[in-house]
Amino acid sequence: MSTTKQGASDYGAKDIQVLEGLDPVRKRPGMYIGSTGLQGLHHLIWEVVDNSVDEAMAGYCDEISVTLTADGGCRVDDNGRGIPVDPYTSGQHQGKSAAEVVLTVLHAGGKFGGEGYKVSGGLHGVGVSVVNALSERLTIEVDRGGKHHFQEYAKGGKPQGDMKVVGDTPADGRTSGTSITFWPDPAIFQAEGVEFVARTVLERLQTMAFLNKGLTINFADERPEKEQQVTYQYKGGLVDFVKHLNASKDPLFSKVCAYEDEDEDGQMLDIAIQWNTGYHEGIHGYANGISTIEGGMHVEGFRSALTSVANKYAREKNLLKEKDPNLTGEDIREGITAIISVKLREPQFEGQTKAKLGNVPMRSFVQKATNEAMAEWFEENPNEGNKVIKKALAAAQARVAAKNARNAIRRKTALSGAGMPDKLKDCTSKNADESELFIVEGDSAGGTALDARDPHTQAILPIRGKILNVERARIDKMMKNTEIQALITAIGAGVGEDFDVTKARYHRIIALCDADVDGSHIRTLLLTFFFRQMRDMVEAGYVYIAQPPLYSTEVGKEKVYLKDDVAKAQFLAERPNHKKEFARLKGLGEMDWEELKDTTMNPETRTLLQVTVEEAAEADQIMSVLMGDDVESRRNFITTNARDVRNLDF
Repeated sequence: MSTTKQGASDYGAKDIQVLEGLDPVRKRPGMYIGSTGLQGLHHLIWEVVDNSVDEAMAGYCDEISVTLTADGGCRVDDNGRGIPVDPYTSGQHQGKSAAEVVLTVLHAGGKFGGEGYKVSGGLHGVGVSVVNALSERLTIEVDRGGKHHFQEYAKGGKPQGDMKVVGDTPADGRTSGTSITFWPDPAIFQAEGVEFVARTVLERLQTMAFLNKGLTINFADERPEKEQQVTYQYKGGLVDFVKHLNASKDPLFSKVCAYEDEDEDGQMLDIAIQWNTGYHEGIHGYANGISTIEGGMHVEGFRSALTSVANKYAREKNLLKEKDPNLTGEDIREGITAIISVKLREPQFEGQTKAKLGNVPMRSFVQKATNEAMAEWFEENPNEGNKVIKKALAAAQARVAAKNARNAIRRKTALSGAGMPDKLKDCTSKNADESELFIVEGDSAGGTALDARDPHTQAILPIRGKILNVERARIDKMMKNTEIQALITAIGAGVGEDFDVTKARYHRIIALCDADVDGSHIRTLLLTFFFRQMRDMVEAGYVYIAQPPLYSTEVGKEKVYLKDDVAKAQFLAERPNHKKEFARLKGLGEMDWEELKDTTMNPETRTLLQVTVEEAAEADQIMSVLMGDDVESRRNFITTNARDVRNLDF
């Protein structure tokens, strides 16, 4: 006898829903832009700007302008060829302008095998049609053939009329080009609103200007009380990029090694390198302008060649003795800042975030070019070459000392049974997917958190005071720090070059610090440690910041918690007659365990902020500014970004 769930027998063709046109995007926006938070909101800008940058890479555009309009929209102008406006000649879209097809049909464009673009960054994205779908209004203006064309869309990408000629090309010197203005739909971006963050836009635009030598990118913010104008143009390209990233560091020498190459298959590379006196590797890869934060074949080829060339040079100059072991790649790359930018016709992206270049021929192309160019550079710059090798030799000594310290920790672990730090109160679950590690500021707060936790899935590790600032310390010194030893042992996946994210014992590492200045500092020190020594964990999305409330008040007999001043202001705006006082919760220790559980630790009621790294080069530079020795750079960063203060904590 067969049994069916109630209602299953009614399941038929009428229950099959076909989403037409752009409806799939509005139904599942996260599939197309990653999220409906601030990251997804800004992704809309990148999709439009990427089209303009593709025109620049093709050699048809030398100026792009991005404007955040006073009424909350974003306008992107370029002086490229202009999106085609002639009628589409085949299929169900016959008769519509080509521009309308691009704006209303998913996966329509000039980058899928035609001759419009030899290399393109837009292949990685989802197209301007998705921007149209997620906007409450969008306008497109195209200048081609001496005529100015205009069309408007509304309510999720619906045309409000055909593409029309509304006049002649404006007499502003631009004979052709495209201008797209869009207003994100608040119904889609409910989580964090539709207000763009200028700093986020500027970082991305500056990187694009570095990667496209000579391209002018203008930025204007027309929003009230946020007005500013910035122009980026770098005639030095990647050389200027490397100097920018090293500006807050101490360069080992003033010269920047740079070289370009192209093969018969149309593969191109542009590479710039400079070492600094710091201890961290900063190699940043790009493919067709896309940030490959997980590396890939181009980065592998570069690393392999650099290791080989540096060791050969060290042997030839007798800087490495006959009996000395070779320097490792890790030794040679200590303190390096390098940009590996490649262009190719059919990029294949892999990895968890689709940000790893998989084209195998690119590895041998970069390796061969780097072998030749770096060998020549070492010979022509012996003073700089000797400094690189001597720094690598010092790094090798530190590496051995750090290895001994790691082995000491492992021996101690083996002797002490389970091997976990004494102050770690572990969870009973052995399933990393459901396990959480709360790193709690202070022993007293650790005790409160212990009472508030779910012992099956939540582990507590109290840390005392401020951990070592790893931005200013070599790994051997770092390995001697008690608090850092406890962190490494608790997470269980190694550290630095030995870190293996698949061995992490928890898939949520949560920084739980006070909502005050000291708490912010401790949180920043922890994030610096994770970014520098366990970056794969950050990129996997395992690192979070807890959001303990800053205020509490009462509504009737119920206690209400408010995360910060913004939440308090919104609360008062919604309840202008609220007369109760607001209690400021300065420390975790001031809450009883029930409060801490309800507001900060219970997955049903808490708010967590996930830490992500979208633009690795910019994140590297900001870490150096905020946590390095250059006080002036830090002061300038803080004053420049005061207008976006809601993001500074994170």
